[in-house]
Amino acid sequence: MATLRFAALDKVLDRQPQWKTPPSSKISDFYGVNVFDLEKMKEYLSGNILESVLASIEKGARIDRFAADHVAAAMKAWAMTKGVTHYSHWFQPLTGRTAEKHDSFMQPSGNGAMERFGGGQLVQQEPDASSFPNGGIRNTFEARGYTAWDPSSPAFIIGKTLCIPTIFVSYTGEALDYKTPLMKASAAVEKASMDIMKYFDKSVSKVVTTLGWEQEYFLVDSALFKARPDLVMTGRTLFGHSSSKGQQLDDHYFGSIPERAMAFMQDFETECHKLGVPVTTRHNEVAPNQFEVAPMFEEVNRAVDHNQLVMDLLEKVGNKHDFHVLLHEKPFQGMNGSGKHNNWSLATDTGINLLSPGVNPKTNLRFLTFFINTIGALHRHDDLMRATIASAGNDHRLGANEAPPAIISTFIGTQLSAILDEIEAKVHKGNLSPDEKTDLKLRIGKIPDIMLDNTDRNRTSPFAFTGNKFEFRAVGSAANCASAMITMNTIMADQLTWFKKEVDLLIKKGQKKDDAIFHVLKQVIVDSKRIRFEGDGYSDSWAKEAEKRGLKNVKTTPDALDFMLSKESRRIFSEFDVFGEKELEARYEIAQEFYRMKIQIESRCFQDMILNQILPVAIEQQRRTLDVVIGLKEVYGASYKKFADPHLKIVEEISERVRSLQDKVEQMRQERKKANILAHSADQAKAYCKNVASLFDPIRYEVDKLELIVDNELWPVPKYREMLFTK
Repeated sequence: MATLRFAALDKVLDRQPQWKTPPSSKISDFYGVNVFDLEKMKEYLSGNILESVLASIEKGARIDRFAADHVAAAMKAWAMTKGVTHYSHWFQPLTGRTAEKHDSFMQPSGNGAMERFGGGQLVQQEPDASSFPNGGIRNTFEARGYTAWDPSSPAFIIGKTLCIPTIFVSYTGEALDYKTPLMKASAAVEKASMDIMKYFDKSVSKVVTTLGWEQEYFLVDSALFKARPDLVMTGRTLFGHSSSKGQQLDDHYFGSIPERAMAFMQDFETECHKLGVPVTTRHNEVAPNQFEVAPMFEEVNRAVDHNQLVMDLLEKVGNKHDFHVLLHEKPFQGMNGSGKHNNWSLATDTGINLLSPGVNPKTNLRFLTFFINTIGALHRHDDLMRATIASAGNDHRLGANEAPPAIISTFIGTQLSAILDEIEAKVHKGNLSPDEKTDLKLRIGKIPDIMLDNTDRNRTSPFAFTGNKFEFRAVGSAANCASAMITMNTIMADQLTWFKKEVDLLIKKGQKKDDAIFHVLKQVIVDSKRIRFEGDGYSDSWAKEAEKRGLKNVKTTPDALDFMLSKESRRIFSEFDVFGEKELEARYEIAQEFYRMKIQIESRCFQDMILNQILPVAIEQQRRTLDVVIGLKEVYGASYKKFADPHLKIVEEISERVRSLQDKVEQMRQERKKANILAHSADQAKAYCKNVASLFDPIRYEVDKLELIVDNELWPVPKYREMLFTK
């Protein structure tokens, strides 16, 4: 019965590392070779056209049709030197991954054909949008959607196709993607930051959001993956008894990378570097077969594009090395799950990181302004930040002893906490005295020194300050980074806008600029105290303390998503033109529907595997055990029971577990039917969460106990001990 399992194990035994020779021993020789970057534009575009494109990238200026035609011709000429035959508008629909439709450069001409690609094809396309998630924005019978070129993210080549990053909108103009609202939120926080920078440095002409993501993933041999229907269907193991050895020795973490994994990583990194993705870090993570890749920081729009490319490349390159890459947040129970830390900051066009302490009191007041307002933004919109990382996969990870809890808080370290406490204590009503101001500014001026050895990092914090950035650790490994960055940029724009209004009001009343800034900063410090936490986020005591502070501990996705439609969430997204009312409600509907569908798929997979694979082998084990009992009776006669008792106990245990599984699977099926007839997607999602997903662990418990009883040769699917230790 375990034929497929043992065939897969036989294949694994024969696997060898598949080393691929990179184009050069120097990455710089081939970095960005498949990207239509500034270097290529300088080669293929005339001066005035290049200026037009750069103005669009740097200032958002519109590119006219004449320039677009020249850019298209240049892209085609460059791409054809690389053997490219097709082009595609590459976009990020609300599926969470990327989409593309390939069209050929070839067009019939007279009796022959020729290659054409004009500005109209570059700037806009009309892919069928009928089957992409839309949350009610569109009717089923409506098909039109539009992709529009994003000049700020360079075109690139995958295989023989020129890929052009684009936004994706409906026929009526609503965003159907992640890129459109991300660009709007980025523009909003840039404007708000520029307004604040007028207090400190008027020479700055641009502020951008920077993002450095850390992508965690698991590797599983492709043969073992195919032998596990749950991995194929859901991306995670729905059952599986823990291996005797797991991660308890911590010997995998930062250990020597297994050869097969290293061969895959080198090949994967080569493909990343060809596409201009600046990946620089690779290492073993905590769980066996778990790894991480991380790049240099980039402007947020490009960083998000690159992360989407990386997730795609991980899977494509993995297949070439007989691996399947698991991006699910919790593929293996009892093992650490996978996250995607989003390291967020703000930077100026003059090279200043606004979350990096300066070298004197003046620049440190600027640092404190952005630093404290980031905490204030999180405090005012913690519920929305919780909603932005909600997913069925992340529900397994948040709150476990491997990831931040579902309670949103921030960690800033004891030294910075002391500085905020000092500001709170020393800033009083009215203007500060010269001595007070000098003393405070001198204290602030010491920030760079204490930041050299600030404090140990707190891995249990969902939102930790780590020296010159905030690390949003709660994002799931399968998520599109854009979701968290849209929310982060919007709430920061809202906070900075409020801050400037309050400061300007005090200045208008006669306070000096620095005094006004200090007074409003003090208000933010006092108001946001409840969200600052320096201790162990995993502890039960923190959950109790958080409740006293009024912080919510929402552990399930359907409930967390409700924060998206709060009055405050509607206000900020509308005020900064990130989401219209219809767009926000649509995303809420899509997220609830995705949750329901994922739980539904897992439930059906549970049912199929138990009825078609687990129960048959359990019954076969029972039959074999009964044959032993019958044999003992034939040999020992009436005294057989003293020999047969252990075997009869196994038969009894199997019977009880089989009966329990049958009952629970039928209960799960009935609960699905009840949930499916509910009218609204949110009600369906909540019913699936409460009544269907709640049965998963009890069902799993019975299956995992059967795995210990059933003969190893009968067990139908690869076990944890067979999947988790690639050499």
